[in-house]
Amino acid sequence: MAIQVQVRDDGPYLIRGTDVEVMDADGNALPYEGSAVALCRCGHSDNKPFCDGTHRPAGFESSPRAE
Repeated sequence: MAIQVQVRDDGPYLIRGTDVEVMDADGNALPYEGSAVALCRCGHSDNKPFCDGTHRPAGFESSPRAE
């Protein structure tokens, strides 16, 4: 499966695909479980770069659309 990045309305970036690696600024792999990973884009997560659902109580809003 090709890597797919979906920008969720008012939520995280959802990344799906085989062999997806999330790496820190130094190139070290950040472990996660599951077949998809959600990356924070609101800045409020206590588990950055991963989403922890904090965007909901924080009232984060963003619904970009392709032109």
